[in-house]
Amino acid sequence: MAEPAPWIISVDDHVFEPAEIWESRLPRRYVDQGPRVERKRIARQARGKGGGFDQWIESDDGTWCDVWRYEELFYPLTRAFAAVGGTGRDFDAVTFDDIRPGAWRQKDRLADMDTNHVEAALCFPNTLPRFCGQAFYEAPDHDLALLCVQAYNDWLLDEWCGGEGAGRLFGATIVPLWDPDLAAVEVRRCAGKGGIAITFPESPHPLGLPSLHDKRHWWDPVFEACQETDTMLCMHVGSSSRMPTTSPDAPFVVSGVLTFQNALGSLTDFIFSKTLERFPRLKIAYSEAQVGWMPFVLERADKLFARSYTGLQQPPSSYVAGRVFGCIFDDETGLRNRDAVGMDQICFETDYPHADSTFPDSQATLLGLAKSAGLTDDELYKLARGNAISAFQLQRIGIEH
Repeated sequence: MAEPAPWIISVDDHVFEPAEIWESRLPRRYVDQGPRVERKRIARQARGKGGGFDQWIESDDGTWCDVWRYEELFYPLTRAFAAVGGTGRDFDAVTFDDIRPGAWRQKDRLADMDTNHVEAALCFPNTLPRFCGQAFYEAPDHDLALLCVQAYNDWLLDEWCGGEGAGRLFGATIVPLWDPDLAAVEVRRCAGKGGIAITFPESPHPLGLPSLHDKRHWWDPVFEACQETDTMLCMHVGSSSRMPTTSPDAPFVVSGVLTFQNALGSLTDFIFSKTLERFPRLKIAYSEAQVGWMPFVLERADKLFARSYTGLQQPPSSYVAGRVFGCIFDDETGLRNRDAVGMDQICFETDYPHADSTFPDSQATLLGLAKSAGLTDDELYKLARGNAISAFQLQRIGIEH
């Protein structure tokens, strides 16, 4: 196995949204309603259910924190979303001064990527929009929300992924989830600006949206637009605003262990809703979900297909090759079962700048995984970058091999 490892293309990093994104792009009449950052003293009010995220209130005796305000939303910055290079508990309140500049400044991000042996990275939203733009869907004023979605995507594609970031940073744009036709328009608009991926709920139903099984095929305009523009449909763990747990009093670590369950359910929905059958060129990726669960799920799905009426034309596992991609950073089990998953379907991620990021040791992490699983040099190349280039067609941003 070759050392050093091939330069990494991470298919799941995040950008900590700079404070001025919306204030500098929204019409003046929306400045007081649109997303903005205010520095406040805040204190913990209560621990979230199931050991989840803390609840916060303003307090004269509290900790200084930069807080996102958007209509009625009060959303403090916490260290968990930008933990690299920091100290303290993951859920401590922080200001922009407390976090590593690479989390939100392009020049510093590129330098951290060099340090971390990363050539290019797909960046998801992080704090205010949440992982697939749920904040804008939940807002009462959808006219303003649509402007916010467009403003974010313009900033992401033109600034974060532009200039010195061109060819190194590529972003997952967001869509107006409340209207699939508007969402399809935004997919095509962003593709015209160089966008190659969108972020989508792993399961729309928990958000109060129609499921993939909806008889109206409610989401088809989005899937058609993605297929037409070769836009990857990315689903990040937690993008349904729900984390799996076993009981309301279970500690947060239980959800951390079970995060893959959301992706498991999502892939099952994409198969048995016939979405992958109706859109034969649609490609989907599961970020931070690992892949060790895939072999059994596909085996189980194929066995039920063989003895039950499902309406599918082909066995469920036949829809995976070249179309369903899993993203890992610590899944030795998945790599040892790579033949059952499909080695061409597994990509690597660093999850910068989150608390569980492999930064600054991603090269060592990658080589350790490869050695543990007995990967060949060719398989190591595929995991580190080759599969990402093929899956996302990164030739479009100048990455050929």
